[in-house]
Amino acid sequence: MTTSVHFTKGQGTGNDFVLFADPDGAIELDADELAGIADRHFGVGADGVIRAVRSSKLAAGAEALAEDPAAEWFMDYHNADGSAAQMCGNGIRVFGRFLIENGLVTLKDGESVAIGTRGGVRRLTRTAEGFEVDLGPFVVLDSEATVSARRLDIARPGLPVGVGNPHVVVALADDAELDALDLSEAPVVSPAPPDGANVEFVVPGDPLVVGGVGRIRMRVHERGSGETLSCGTGAAAAALAIRHWAGEGAPESWRVEVPGGIVGVRVLDTRDGEHVALSGPAELVYSGELEI
Repeated sequence: MTTSVHFTKGQGTGNDFVLFADPDGAIELDADELAGIADRHFGVGADGVIRAVRSSKLAAGAEALAEDPAAEWFMDYHNADGSAAQMCGNGIRVFGRFLIENGLVTLKDGESVAIGTRGGVRRLTRTAEGFEVDLGPFVVLDSEATVSARRLDIARPGLPVGVGNPHVVVALADDAELDALDLSEAPVVSPAPPDGANVEFVVPGDPLVVGGVGRIRMRVHERGSGETLSCGTGAAAAALAIRHWAGEGAPESWRVEVPGGIVGVRVLDTRDGEHVALSGPAELVYSGELEI
């Protein structure tokens, strides 16, 4: 049986996605079909596929509604290999743009909406420059993890950071070392995280802080997608790692340069402790029809 899907291609700092609306949860695509859509040679091509579905129409959405009954829409996100993922910081901004442009939500500058994800409910705010998402509480773990990668001379220490999904952040000495990395193969984290992890390689700016804002450069290998031009939660994890290493007096706002552009990260004081927020652009590129 052939399924016809109206899709939209979107991107946030080069992290690109195929999005489609399925409000009633009527379209069920398996991992192979999702991977086929994301395939850059035989499909539309993307770092991930996002289905917009009402939280009430799928099992994962029940948890979102229990957390926040206002989370009408669920971001059903899958990596390029078809595997389900908890969250995507760039993806949720593009998802917000998609909901607005398709008349599924109304959001003015400064207003926010609750979005259900497998990593929990996230609050997305529209801004003049794009969107900012509160990624919620984060966890920085001191551990003895090491990371090996192609064209990295020796294994380096990695800092695990949880931002609704797992990351391991590695600090490098300079831009030349960062640029030389070959991330066509997945870095090896030891001991291996039980569910895998995104791996970020980071170089602090020189100087690190300008005008009260920290500055870093980053490249990332995303589990299930490979190297991408940007990773929103990865940018947040990288900034949190450098903030952790910098210690007392480190800034709360960060400018993160990724191959696809620049995103902002800031640490927020909330009633339930520190949260991390991600801001940046989100654009819809084109729409089309798929037969699967």
